Amino acid sequence: MSNKEQDSIGLQLDGREIYLRLAKESDLDDYYAFLQDTEMIQLTGSQKSFTREEIAAWINKIGHLNSDDRVDLLIFLKETNELLGEVVLNEIDKVNRSANIRIGIQGTRHRGKGYGTQAMLLMLQYGFNTLNLHRIDLGVYAFNPRAIHVYEKLGFKREGLQRDVLYMNGKFHNMITMSMLEDEFKAGDESQSE
Repeated sequence: MSNKEQDSIGLQLDGREIYLRLAKESDLDDYYAFLQDTEMIQLTGSQKSFTREEIAAWINKIGHLNSDDRVDLLIFLKETNELLGEVVLNEIDKVNRSANIRIGIQGTRHRGKGYGTQAMLLMLQYGFNTLNLHRIDLGVYAFNPRAIHVYEKLGFKREGLQRDVLYMNGKFHNMITMSMLEDEFKAGDESQSE
């Protein structure tokens, strides 16, 4: 299915307790609140703040599958339709069949419940099975052991360390680089479904 075909019907990926979908204009208030979450900002190393106008323009851009190099999906709790965060495949390189993945979960009360793991798994399935990617990589700050544990549980392999890549709260922090290849994902995905 092409991006235009998916966009015309809307892209939604369903998990056990969550679903992922494209952003809509009606998500502005919730998405703005998500981007103000101080713990999420720190865990992801974000250093830019956004105005409501910038966020509205961004939602307009990512609310369609009109980009060849990224897919931005919001994460919602099925039971309440509450916005939990976002998961993004970006830097999509169709020639080398690779992409980067990133995720952010809003609010301490939503972390540690498996929602991020479910969202990552849905987006990995989309990346490897639908977009036919061969490699998906990510960067995670060394001060985020919970995320590192989730990524390793999903099957990501550590590749290296970027030293002192982020300056935050008066000190420098390292970033761990990790990746997963399509055969590793498919082997893990099959074992999870058994």
